[in-house]
Amino acid sequence: MKSSSAIVHPSPTTTTTTTADESSRHFINKRVIDFTMFSLLFIGFLYILVSIPFKDDSLFSSLKSHYNLSTTYNMTIYRDELEATLAETATENKTVIIAVVNKAYVEGDKSMLDLFLDSFWLGDDTRGLTDHLLIVAVDQTAYERCMFLKLHCYKLETDGVDFDAEEMFMSDDFIKMMWRRTLFLGDVLKRGYNFIFTDTDVMWFRNPFLRLSPNETIDLQISTDKFNGNEWSQANRINTGFYMIRSNNKTIAMFDAWYANKDNSSGMTEQDVLVMLMHKGLFRGLGLRVKFLNTLFFSGFCQTSRDVRVVVTVHANCCRGISTKLTDLTAIIHDWKRSKNSLANETSMFVWSQHRACINSMKHRRYLL
Repeated sequence: MKSSSAIVHPSPTTTTTTTADESSRHFINKRVIDFTMFSLLFIGFLYILVSIPFKDDSLFSSLKSHYNLSTTYNMTIYRDELEATLAETATENKTVIIAVVNKAYVEGDKSMLDLFLDSFWLGDDTRGLTDHLLIVAVDQTAYERCMFLKLHCYKLETDGVDFDAEEMFMSDDFIKMMWRRTLFLGDVLKRGYNFIFTDTDVMWFRNPFLRLSPNETIDLQISTDKFNGNEWSQANRINTGFYMIRSNNKTIAMFDAWYANKDNSSGMTEQDVLVMLMHKGLFRGLGLRVKFLNTLFFSGFCQTSRDVRVVVTVHANCCRGISTKLTDLTAIIHDWKRSKNSLANETSMFVWSQHRACINSMKHRRYLL
């Protein structure tokens, strides 16, 4: 029997698979080479862009324009809590409304702070101003009350002094609190912020920014106890319970000079010291332009506005004691509501309630703030 050798022929399927694998490997190798060449060319292009000192920035400008490379992302870093709070509270032109309170002004069935805020609620075009109102608390209770009311709040620390009580007018702690306030407000100016300072016993019935001069050459606009008819006269009796001041070198120098006299002013309030410095020529010496506010618009108990149709603020000046001020300011709030409900011809005949409690408080020899 002859042995026959078997010849095995590759199947069509095996041949096809081998050819496909070789083609796939060839394709992958080609793509790798192409990618490598492209990467090298791109790196070389970047190297040329970085290393060659172009005198003409047109290439970079076009790249920036096309890819918006000029866009920057700024993260503001504030130096301290006060800086952050001021930035959060201020208007676009860096103006803040500032009021200083302690425990005595935030506690009670109806506190002075409550009445102060009521005036913003009831006033004409005043509600939105609370967005720019900074409450400076000099004790923990006042700070917690401010935070509860969801206002802009800052805790002013003073080492070794407790300012939570109602301070006796002209007492040592009262004077220390007033000077601490002055130092703080000077610091605000040095940080580049303009501000309206207001006592909380000032009722805001209209937007004062609409009545205050927008002229930036006026450095200080300050309220008066009694207005003599001349808004530029230094013979007006000023009151530091309400004023607007712009931040510049002149006003900063004024506050520095003012605070520097605190230890040479025995028996004087900080307001008395400012009056003294004004009469000694401080304002003129610094080149300050100071406007004294007409009590027709920026009224008070010392000299009441004759026209409720134009009154902007009402200050419980010429008055001593928180409870006394609350009594007469509550009557003023009711007067304001009454005027809003009156017809135009009735408003022209409007008369404010007499502030009898405050008048009586001024007869006492010793009195509270």
